[in-house]
Amino acid sequence: MDSSLPCFLLFILIGCLKCSSENENNTRHHDYCVLGAGPAGLQMGYFLSKAKRDYVILERNSGPGSFFNKYPRHRKLISINKIHTGRQNPEFNLRHDWNSLLSDKPDLLFKRVSNEFYPPADAYPLYLSMFVEELGLKVRYGVDIGRIRAVQSDTGRRYILTDQHTSDYTCSVLLVATGLWVPQKIEFVGSDLVEGYESISTNPEDYKNQAILILGKGNSAFETAQSILEKASHVHMLSPSPVRLAWQTHYVGDLRAVNNDLLDTYQLKSLDGLVEARLEKIVIVQRKEQAKKRSDGKKKEKKKLYLSLNKYIQNQEEKNSSEVTGEDLPSFYSDNFSMRKPYDRVIRCLGFKFNFSVFDSSACPPHSDNAKGRLPGVTAWYEGTGTPGLFVLGTAAHSRDYRTSAGGFIHGFRYTARAVHRVLEQRYHNNRWPSTKLLTTQLLSWVLKRIGEASGPYQMFEVLADVILLRGSQCEYVEEFPIQALPQFSSLSGHEISNHGLIVVVLQYGKKKNVDYLGRNRAHSDWSKANESNFLHPVLYYYDKLPTEEEMKLRPKGWALPRPKAIHHIVEDFLTEWDGPVSHIQPLRRFLEHCVKTDLRNFYAESCFRFSLTYRKPPLFCQQGYLKQQGVVDSSQLWQHFDDAGLMPSEHDSGTSGEDSAFPNYLAQAGASVSSGLKLDF
Repeated sequence: MDSSLPCFLLFILIGCLKCSSENENNTRHHDYCVLGAGPAGLQMGYFLSKAKRDYVILERNSGPGSFFNKYPRHRKLISINKIHTGRQNPEFNLRHDWNSLLSDKPDLLFKRVSNEFYPPADAYPLYLSMFVEELGLKVRYGVDIGRIRAVQSDTGRRYILTDQHTSDYTCSVLLVATGLWVPQKIEFVGSDLVEGYESISTNPEDYKNQAILILGKGNSAFETAQSILEKASHVHMLSPSPVRLAWQTHYVGDLRAVNNDLLDTYQLKSLDGLVEARLEKIVIVQRKEQAKKRSDGKKKEKKKLYLSLNKYIQNQEEKNSSEVTGEDLPSFYSDNFSMRKPYDRVIRCLGFKFNFSVFDSSACPPHSDNAKGRLPGVTAWYEGTGTPGLFVLGTAAHSRDYRTSAGGFIHGFRYTARAVHRVLEQRYHNNRWPSTKLLTTQLLSWVLKRIGEASGPYQMFEVLADVILLRGSQCEYVEEFPIQALPQFSSLSGHEISNHGLIVVVLQYGKKKNVDYLGRNRAHSDWSKANESNFLHPVLYYYDKLPTEEEMKLRPKGWALPRPKAIHHIVEDFLTEWDGPVSHIQPLRRFLEHCVKTDLRNFYAESCFRFSLTYRKPPLFCQQGYLKQQGVVDSSQLWQHFDDAGLMPSEHDSGTSGEDSAFPNYLAQAGASVSSGLKLDF
C-alpha cells in the first residue's frame, strides 16, 4: 500500500469538513429575524431579548436609526419631548414623551440626550445607540438584505433572507421594521425637471430671491417652505387636497403648527400661497428667457419653469419641454391663472413609501387599500395579509390606522410592537396575553387608574383598548389589545370569554363633523351629555359575547367597534384625568353595576355590619371585604390616633341634623355615597 494514501485521504476529509463548515456558516438560523434597526426594530428586539428568544436584528447601515441621519432634511423633529409634566408617574409621563422606547429601565428615556421640546434629529441615533448598548440587543450592522423569499418544508413555513454577500439568514418568523424610505414620486410631463426632497439643498441662501413651487402640503413640504421662507421671493404649494391641520383632525401626521408659518404669509397676502390641482394632470415646462445685460454687456439666458396643464400641451410625445410657445401655457387662455408666473425651482415633497422590491412573490405582502397603496396590507394583528409568519412593525404597519391614530409614529408603534410580541408569545410559546385578576369590587378603581394614567390606549386611541373579562364575582383585565382583532380575541390572547360577557375600554374622539375646535362650544362639561364629547374621552362597550368578523365589517361608519349591548361615554375632561366624583366616577360606577349586575359601592364596616344583619345577601363589597375580615382592625389606639390627627368630627362640626357636613350637598343630590369616589391603591 502506498504510504502517501492515508495522508491523501486525510487531506480530502479535512477539505470536506472545511467546506461543510463554510456552508453552515454561510447560512445562519434564528427563530426570529428583525429587519431594520430603527426604533420599531429595536423596540421588538427589546421584547424578544427580555423573553430570552433566539433572534437577530439585521441592519444595512453602520448604526441604528440611520433614517434620522438624513431626515428630516432640516434637522428638527416634530415629535413632542415634554419633560416637565408635574407628575412623577412614569406611565403617565409617556403620554407626553413621543420619542422614548419602552423598557424596564426607568431612566432609559430620550430626555437623556435632549431636553428640547422639538429636539434635533441628530439626537435620535444617539438615543437608539444608547438603547442598544444598555440593553445588550443583538444587532448585526452592515447586512444589506436584497432578497426575501418564503419556503415551505415539513417543519413549516420559513423565510430566507439573502444579503449583499449572498449569505442567507433563515427564520420561522420575520419581523419587518424597515420603515418608509423610498421617495414617493408621481410621473407627469416634465417630472424630470423637478427636484426631490431627498436631494435638495438645505442652505436657505441657495434660494435667495427665487420663486419656488413645492409639490405637496404635508409636513415635509411645509418643513421645506419654512426653511426658505425668509430668502425666497415667493413660495407656492400645490397638491390635490387642501391643507389638513393636525389640531383640527387630531391626526399627528397632518400639518403641525411648528411648520405652518406659510399659512400666515398666505392669508395675510405676503406673496406666498396654496393651490389645489391633481398632480397627474400638471405639466412642468421649461423656457429660455433673456436675462438683463451684465456689466460686461453680455446677456445670459435663464431657464425658467412654467406650470401648465396637460390639456393645453399638444403632441406631448414630440414636444420637448423647453420648446413651448405661449399657446401651451394656461395664461394664454386665462389671464387670471393663479400660477401664470415662472418658477426658478420646483421641489417634490410627497413623502415616502414602503420598499416592496426586496420581496419575491412567495413572501411579498400586498399593497394596502388605503394610503394610495404606499404601505403593505396587514391584518388587525399586524401579520402580512397572505404571508403567515411575516409581521410588519412601525411606520410601515400604519395602514391599520392610517389617518386615524398614531401607529405610524414612534409614540404609537412602540405599543403596537408590544402587542405583536404578545401575539407571538401566545402563538409560538403558549404564553397567554398578560392580565390582572381582580375582585369585581376592585374593577371601578382599576378602570379609573387605567384611564387616568395608561399611555398605550391614550396614544393609540381607537386602536388599542383594554378588555375586561367578566367572571361573576371576579374579573380579568387584559391591557392594550388591538380592537379590530376582537373576533380573534381567544386565539390571539389565550383567554376565554365567559357567559358573563366582556367590557372594552377605548379612548376616542367625538364623531361630529365641522366642529370649531377653537370656538366657544368646542367642549362639554355636563356628564349627562357625555356622548356629545368632542375631545379625547373614554368609552366603554359592553358585549355579552365576542363580536363576529361580519359584525366588525358592518359596524356603523366612524365607530371603532360594532354596536354593543350597552355603551357608556365618560365626559371629556380638560385635565384628561377623569377623576371627578360626580361627572366621571358616579356615572361610571352605575354603568359597571349594570354590566356586572351587582352593587359596586364601597361601604364602611358599620354599614356592612347592618347589611349582614338585615339582608340575606349583603353587597359584594361587604362579602369580599368585611365578612372575610378584610380591612383595618379596630382598636382604642386607632381611635385615639384619629382624634389626635383631627380626623374625628367635633360636636360643632357634626351638627344636629345627622347629616355629614363634610359631604358636599351637590354629591348628595347626585346620589353619591360617601365612599363612591374611593380609589384603591394598587
